[in-house]
Amino acid sequence: MKTFFEAHIWSLKNKLYRMAFLWVKDRDVAQDVLQAVFEKAWLRKEDLQKMENPTGWMVRSLKNESLQHFRVSKKFDSIVDFDFESNEEESHDRSEEVKMVFRFLESLPEKQREIFQLREVEGLTYEEIGEYLEISLDQVKVNLHRARKTLKDYLMQQKNGK
Repeated sequence: MKTFFEAHIWSLKNKLYRMAFLWVKDRDVAQDVLQAVFEKAWLRKEDLQKMENPTGWMVRSLKNESLQHFRVSKKFDSIVDFDFESNEEESHDRSEEVKMVFRFLESLPEKQREIFQLREVEGLTYEEIGEYLEISLDQVKVNLHRARKTLKDYLMQQKNGK
């Protein structure tokens, strides 16, 4: 039988890593930030078990730890470095599509990018996103609508540009 920590906290590691990577844009830093959050969570495991929304606490802690990284390192810009190399033509076409999606995501304002990631990639509900980011439901809806509209416009430009 799994402990509360294994079932409810540790099981979030992949989702939290993707969120950390979205914010810090560096794989090693994302791992470090995530490790720090899990260490804090382990020390507070009894408190987390009593919380109504331990996942929300984890996301807020992750965001705070990411911000702390930027304060300490005084780095406010970073470059995403993905390995898109491939030998097959189909994989090459796929990597071009992936590059295009990442270019699009990077063009979004930070709040829209976060909300788009949480909704479209992580599959969170509007309510969960609002709770995690500590914003109203209306702000979630407006930012997601704007991100989707921007994506639609971007894809139309790409289609017409070819």
